[in-house]
Amino acid sequence: MDLTIVGCSGSFPGPDSAASCYLVEAEGFRLLLDLGNGALGPLQRYAGLDQLDAVCLSHAHADHCLDMCSYDVFRTYHPAGQLGPIPVYGPAGMVARLDRASGGESAESMGTRFGFAELAPGTIEIGPFTVAVDHMSHPVETFGFRLSHSGRTVAYSADTGLSDALVGLAAGADVFLCEASFPEIGGLPPDLHLTARQAGQHAARAGAGELILTHLVPWNSKDQLIEQAGAEYDGPISLAEPGRVVRLGG
Repeated sequence: MDLTIVGCSGSFPGPDSAASCYLVEAEGFRLLLDLGNGALGPLQRYAGLDQLDAVCLSHAHADHCLDMCSYDVFRTYHPAGQLGPIPVYGPAGMVARLDRASGGESAESMGTRFGFAELAPGTIEIGPFTVAVDHMSHPVETFGFRLSHSGRTVAYSADTGLSDALVGLAAGADVFLCEASFPEIGGLPPDLHLTARQAGQHAARAGAGELILTHLVPWNSKDQLIEQAGAEYDGPISLAEPGRVVRLGG
């Protein structure tokens, strides 16, 4: 199983990274986790846009789903003709959200060109992956993910505040891709995002093998994030970087 970090900027694209987007591959199957604004361009460095097999969207905020609108254009007007639908998993209401973003009621629904399926807490099979999903703590319905294949596991927090469910998803994971949107400062809103220290706490509680901090807001100090997470978690810690490939097994 290979994990490629396509975009890891938090809340908006930064000068060096698109917003959230992660490509997970196994047995020739390509699954995309989120497709935030700015991510469709760099995604083409790592996979042909006509070679994706499924998409999972964690929630309806623009930095996690907005480039689905551009991806719809690619698949609809491909030179070989409109490409067949692929499954897109996401929260309830995702089709309406993307339809509004792509042109409103004057445009044909994106639901006619993709196979949208609503997520719910539990476990599903997507291609060769066993995917566990659960609700995170965020202002809109948001799902975290645990992807397993051939005894290897990647957990992805999406966006969340403090969450026991996230600890469950990340329990014993080889790689824990966890948001760290905030440095440790006072007055932070609850149930929105994690600090780097809290990301470290979640990784320690979960017994994760490796922590990769992501959803990195461009104005934050990267060194500070590593230091704060490391105060709570004594395993390997690194920052997500666009183009980084994490190989699990094989």
